[in-house]
Amino acid sequence: MTVASTRPRPQRQGLTDFTLPVARADVAAIHAAMGGPDWLLAEREAGFDAFEALPSEPNMLYTTYIDLRHAQLAATELHRAPSAEPAAIELPDGADGLLVITDGDLTGVALSPEAAAAGVELTTLADLVARRPERARELLGGSTTLPSDDRFAQLTRAAWSQGVVLDVPAGVHLTRPIVVRWAAGLAGRAVIGRTLIALADGAEVSLLEELVAVDGAAPQADAPQGFLAGTLEVHLGRDAKLDVASLQELPETVIAFQHRNAIVGEGARLNWALAQLGSRLVRSRVDNRLEGDRAHVEQVEIVFGSEDQLFDLTSYTRHLGRDTTGNLLSKGALLDQARSFMKGMIVIEKTAVGTDSFLGEFGMNLSKAARSVAIPSLEIDQPDCRRAAHSSSVGPIDETQLFYLESRGIPPDEARKFIVLGFLEPVVARVPVADARDRLRAQLEAKWDAGTGAGADAAA
Repeated sequence: MTVASTRPRPQRQGLTDFTLPVARADVAAIHAAMGGPDWLLAEREAGFDAFEALPSEPNMLYTTYIDLRHAQLAATELHRAPSAEPAAIELPDGADGLLVITDGDLTGVALSPEAAAAGVELTTLADLVARRPERARELLGGSTTLPSDDRFAQLTRAAWSQGVVLDVPAGVHLTRPIVVRWAAGLAGRAVIGRTLIALADGAEVSLLEELVAVDGAAPQADAPQGFLAGTLEVHLGRDAKLDVASLQELPETVIAFQHRNAIVGEGARLNWALAQLGSRLVRSRVDNRLEGDRAHVEQVEIVFGSEDQLFDLTSYTRHLGRDTTGNLLSKGALLDQARSFMKGMIVIEKTAVGTDSFLGEFGMNLSKAARSVAIPSLEIDQPDCRRAAHSSSVGPIDETQLFYLESRGIPPDEARKFIVLGFLEPVVARVPVADARDRLRAQLEAKWDAGTGAGADAAA
């Protein structure tokens, strides 16, 4: 006879609601503080209506993995009116442009003479709205430049108070990258911003996006969390090419929500290289729409987590044109009690004859308490494909790799470090600025040393 246990089963902890206080009056106040035409207020209000109506996660496959318990934002306040007096700023070596925003205020902007002469525009969204409202309206594109089914993307549409615009004319090729730096760290401040990138036919540009801590900022005990919500909205014309590298190194006191949405035209190429290191909670979504024939996207995203960090990463790639190509790769290495959820969906529409698409998601758990989840998915409505495939795995360090390195005389701890950093190298190698590339390698190595105690051992 089987007797039921009298010990109660632990109740599953429910999800915490998104606690940032946002009301319709806040949207109106942001618009009033920044100014702008009536259509922009209507655009904001439509975004707020969608934010209120939508669920936190539209995909039923992924609802199990939402966890906003680290985001305690009830005491965090929206940043409404950015400062209008930026200081002078120097253009760094090896870059054609630099725009820096610190805690929601424009620190400065600089553009090389070559880029300026070619007609490249690098400015704030508020400035473009004031000077060229019709161009701003065209770039904002109503609901088309952000996912209409994502609640938090629609919050950004409604409540942005800062923005960046990179507008590149047809045929312009910049040999050096444009750098956009968002610095955050002020306790209790919620900064919501948008970055709009438009490359006309045949243009070629590389962009380095840096999400970093404010210089000299130190965590304050019991201080309210900061919040940084940002978008990167891309439109590529025919045969345009854009390389994007994004380095997220925010302090653990800042919660980060990111949306990247790209419309890729005929023969255009988009390369994403995304690195997630900082913040206690990261929620990231990437949407690629391959609308033109022969459109191409390459996407690599890495996570290196420690302590109790949580990374919630979602990727949607939709093939609509003929002979389009998509290669998407996500990798996560986790120490301590860190968690990562890597979720991806490839959709091949009826019109997408000759599609070649691959999605890979791979997690490496470096402790027994770490948890990595990989959920790659395919939705195929066109049987005439060159390739439609996905792959995933989650596990510890490969013992055969470890044995090989040790057999060559490398100590076990060094061998593990080589394997982990090599696992993450595909994104590092794609960063277009040498200094930033070296800094990312140093950050990864420092995080490994801190998480494994290697740094303390070396010092002793």
